[in-house]
Amino acid sequence: MPTLLSCMDPLNQRRTDPHFAAETAAARALGADIGLIDHDLLLAGDAAAAVRSVPRDRGPAWYRGWMIPSTAYAALATALAARGTPLIVDPASYQAAHELPGWYPTFAPLTPPSRWQPNSPDQVPDTATLSALAATLGPGPGIVKDYVKSAKHAWDTACYIPDLADTTRLRQIVAAFIAEQGSYLAGGIVLRTFEPFTTDDQRAAEARVWWLDGTPLLVGAHPDTPDQHPTPALDNIADHVKQLAARFITTDLALRTDGVWRVIEVGDAQVSDLPTNTDPNLIITALLNAPHPNDPNQY
Repeated sequence: MPTLLSCMDPLNQRRTDPHFAAETAAARALGADIGLIDHDLLLAGDAAAAVRSVPRDRGPAWYRGWMIPSTAYAALATALAARGTPLIVDPASYQAAHELPGWYPTFAPLTPPSRWQPNSPDQVPDTATLSALAATLGPGPGIVKDYVKSAKHAWDTACYIPDLADTTRLRQIVAAFIAEQGSYLAGGIVLRTFEPFTTDDQRAAEARVWWLDGTPLLVGAHPDTPDQHPTPALDNIADHVKQLAARFITTDLALRTDGVWRVIEVGDAQVSDLPTNTDPNLIITALLNAPHPNDPNQY
């Protein structure tokens, strides 16, 4: 059985962060080993110290914890491999699911048209650069995000762009978004065409679907709207999930006003959040029972 890795509680490093405690408890009940990672040390750049509490030589491991930048995930994978408890999801697969440039080509027919470019947290692209990027999407409304997240909590000031052709306003909103993200800006800037969805609030009523090896494990609420339970059609989406080089992913879906289900985000499910009212056994049991090539007991 694989090991389950999670994040330690910063206030008590011998226990799981309370946000993930129900998941590690479920894994222990099934007989899995648990390893705790110091997420703060990992983000500070000391991956070897961050994994000091992870059991050695326990074989392949799944991670379920706080979000990790792709570069830090690669360092984590190296540190864990050196302890003999390697990650099942390799860094390339993680980045493919975690960052929009990795998953967009696979899901392009199902998601709003998007364009992107690398960008540092302390730099606002000039108007000409942003204008050229937006021009490939055409005029009309759009949104700005980074490779992983938007600032939808600041919808009117740092997310929604009323007209991508209005280059002055475009740069103002992109600048506000970069300031909002600060040092957490992931990868670069993404401009996306805005699509209207069938909800009273364009930022809500999404469904989150959890997939393992191309099969949906759980179709449920999005963590931002845990009491709303849309029921998306998955047949067409499943074909694209199977094409992505990643085993364990989430897709966030919303119903467009023309009745078509659209992919809003894709993520590596190791760092995707469960709604607080969801039984973690639905995910943990499937992960721990999934076959993986590095476990001779599976074959």
